[in-house]
Amino acid sequence: MNSGSQTVWETVWQTAKGEFSDLGSAADLTQVLMRLGIALVLGGVIGFEREISRRDAGMRTHMMVAVGAALFVVVPLQAGFSQDNMSRVLQGLVSGIGFLGAGAVIKLSAQREVRGLTTAASLWLSAGVGMAAGLGREATAILSVVIALLILSSARLVKGRAHPRK
Repeated sequence: MNSGSQTVWETVWQTAKGEFSDLGSAADLTQVLMRLGIALVLGGVIGFEREISRRDAGMRTHMMVAVGAALFVVVPLQAGFSQDNMSRVLQGLVSGIGFLGAGAVIKLSAQREVRGLTTAASLWLSAGVGMAAGLGREATAILSVVIALLILSSARLVKGRAHPRK
């Protein structure tokens, strides 16, 4: 090989290496893994509850929403977005998740009944949990899931007692 081609390959290698430099240290990698991992687990917990309740949006959906929300927060933080720009990211995320939640809501015209509101709300909450985890607010994310599980389970108990099955 001549020195000209070595320079080209070195340039290619350095450029490729630079493209993966966002997780340049073990600390950076650990932080991103922790934040996305916590979002994944907590979204899965909410989704598991919805799944055992036989609702359409289950573990995979809630996990994807939570990890996606965390990712939309982690990347701008890594890029050094200002607080104003991060605020815009969060606003867009909250608005965007509303469209996903709307897809979970079904209106049954004949019965004049609306279904899926709780599932839509749980998807919205999963996004909030993912945002909290992505921002490094893991304890807040965990507490939010505990509260959500209390709401979902206690409401089911009260509803079951108020409307016993025939």
